[in-house]
Amino acid sequence: MFSVTVRDHIMIAHSFRGEVFGPAQKLHGATFVVDATFRRAELDDDGIVVDIGRATDELKAVLAELTYRNLDDEPAFAGQNTTTEVLCRTVADRLADRVHAGGLGAGARELAGITVTLHESHIAWASYERSL
Repeated sequence: MFSVTVRDHIMIAHSFRGEVFGPAQKLHGATFVVDATFRRAELDDDGIVVDIGRATDELKAVLAELTYRNLDDEPAFAGQNTTTEVLCRTVADRLADRVHAGGLGAGARELAGITVTLHESHIAWASYERSL
């Protein structure tokens, strides 16, 4: 399996519901380094997994919908905690929608999957992997 990863970041505000979150139940900010990894079994006719420029642009567009926002106020997240894991799935699903819509080009139709990793810090991160 071949893979290509592109990276960006988001800065968000949010709070959590539930005793398990301790002080994070209060409104707080977070900055995440975001990696999006695109996978496919065979390279395309140009010898690539996906166009890195297009992948970078699509990741940036997906993250622009989240960054500098209080996620507690976003209708898409109503009734759920915007944990790192939930945000990984959200970014992966939105990227998948862009792949299916042709945003990464015709060659991206052969992608097998996407993995999105959000790094909370240099010692903690979470990932979500999905098929396409």
